[in-house]
Amino acid sequence: MMKRFFVSMALGTTLALPAFAQQQQDDKRDYVDLSYNFLKGQQFELKQESRSETYTTVDDIMQRVTRDFNNTIAIEVTETSDGHATLTFRYKELKFNFNARNQNILVDAAVPNEKEPFQAALKSIIDQPFSVDISSSGYINKVMGLDDMLDKASATFSNLKSDEQTAYKKLMKDQFGTNAFHTWLEQLLVIYPVRSIKTGTRWEENVPIRTGLVGDISLYWNLQTWDAQTAKINGTGKVVTNKVETFTTDDGIVATAEINGDIMTNYLIDRTSGFPSIASQNTEMNGTYTYKANKAKKIKSDVKVPVRIVTNASYKIKRMK
Repeated sequence: MMKRFFVSMALGTTLALPAFAQQQQDDKRDYVDLSYNFLKGQQFELKQESRSETYTTVDDIMQRVTRDFNNTIAIEVTETSDGHATLTFRYKELKFNFNARNQNILVDAAVPNEKEPFQAALKSIIDQPFSVDISSSGYINKVMGLDDMLDKASATFSNLKSDEQTAYKKLMKDQFGTNAFHTWLEQLLVIYPVRSIKTGTRWEENVPIRTGLVGDISLYWNLQTWDAQTAKINGTGKVVTNKVETFTTDDGIVATAEINGDIMTNYLIDRTSGFPSIASQNTEMNGTYTYKANKAKKIKSDVKVPVRIVTNASYKIKRMK
């Protein structure tokens, strides 16, 4: 009787082991590894269309500043090594429209416009290389060569008055400088988790606001669906500014900002490279600026200014080679 019992147990174990192995394989198939995978010499093209609108209300009068970008950027993988890669970026097309209370700048870098100093500056950065070191998970380790490129481009402002040179150089750095580009790329690309994930997994990272306003952005992602070629990811973000740190507005006014905001992004990821082949993004922030007392700007005492910032952008990245 006892012998028959052990034989029965052995048979049961033999049957259970394949079933357990099959379950493990099924569970494994539910998980996916997402990362950036590049080969030296690969080339990509990134197209951006975006508009940012800033609304402030001073003395019951609403003021609006708008920025429009229509850009094409060539990306080449110039170096690869364990855990990271160097990508070389070149602007191929660059259209920029800046409209504020006292200024309107409409520039297409490919179209000569002797009356607009910004046109010559943007033209000078077309096809000029700068590099980004990126980890396989998507951390931007370093942006290299961009500020040097902009310093050379700023030489086109040398014939302007001193205050105009200052204003144009600030605009150039705010829109295209290292910190601005780092922040923009950090919000465009997904930072992938180091572990395997399955549909419904949510992960997060915290990054600083690197230009203009001072604060932090908490980024959250959720894997919606995936297959062998693509993955759909929903991204959200929470923006919180540091209300005691100062920054300088487009009008040259020193201020602090107490602003909260939300970012919403939808990604279609190309799993071959890890780049989003399509991404659409909306950001909305609300709060107050506190303009600091400034005799030169005729601000006798600190002034609270309601502010609303709305940005809509769409991106496409495709493999060229």
